[in-house]
Amino acid sequence: MSGTRHKSGVERAVRAMFDDAGVRGWLHVADLRRPSDRVTIDSGERLPIASVYKVPLMAAFCRLADAGLLDPRRPVTLVPDERVPGATGVSVLRDPVTMSLRDLVVLMMTISDNAAADAVLRAVGPDVVDAMCRELGMPDTHIHGGVAGTFSRLVAETGAASLDAALARVADNDSVAPPGVYDPAFKASGTPADIAVLLRAIWTDEAASAARCAFMRDVMRRQPWTHRLASGFPYDDITVYGKTGTFGSLRHEAGVVEFPDGSAYTAVVFTQAARSDTKLPRADAVIGAAARAAVEELRGTRDA
Repeated sequence: MSGTRHKSGVERAVRAMFDDAGVRGWLHVADLRRPSDRVTIDSGERLPIASVYKVPLMAAFCRLADAGLLDPRRPVTLVPDERVPGATGVSVLRDPVTMSLRDLVVLMMTISDNAAADAVLRAVGPDVVDAMCRELGMPDTHIHGGVAGTFSRLVAETGAASLDAALARVADNDSVAPPGVYDPAFKASGTPADIAVLLRAIWTDEAASAARCAFMRDVMRRQPWTHRLASGFPYDDITVYGKTGTFGSLRHEAGVVEFPDGSAYTAVVFTQAARSDTKLPRADAVIGAAARAAVEELRGTRDA
């Protein structure tokens, strides 16, 4: 059976996994060193990427630091009244916090701290991030103000009196979300194929200097969440690097899976659930299961 038929088979299997989990799925999994060897499902379709936007933001930060245009050690003070809401990190603290831009990058990537990400984006600039994406060959990735922009648009689109009310409206399975809520035109958005390009650039030291790329890889290794991509590779000798993204019914993760034999695979899986419940464990787990099926197919093709 040809490689093309093999891949068609795994794509059908992955689509069935998505259906069984009650989600629509988009996937781009590729051999890091041979990116043309890949398994894809609608990977060129653009959609809101939620906190996955923090990966290109991190890369743009590192490039500015390389160029001497930004001091990664510059201290930033975040006061409670000016912070973007979020479930982790500085976002939930009650007193002023001062830390370096570099440490804010660590928080935004490891525990997806929204307040930290917003501070970094204000230092870097959304136009700088978008320009970097064009330069690296990511034409469909746009930041649009990051999480702060997404939240402000959400309040306007739902007509809610507050962000909490807007989020509750989106999470209500008995109401229909306004059509603009999941429109990528004015939110941080991109495609699985674009994000895979960026991951490969980080792993091949093309996104920034070798030292900065090593920093980015180390930060992505420290993400504590294991319920999505990492759930498909639950072994001590396999290293999973990742960044999750969650918004309403959207659940995403983008990362790299490294095996003890030195092989590595970029893995980007975006999903949208049929329901908007906060907890949908099968929708989370299918991200790891789908990535694993694609990686196993690529490893089998490589070894054949």
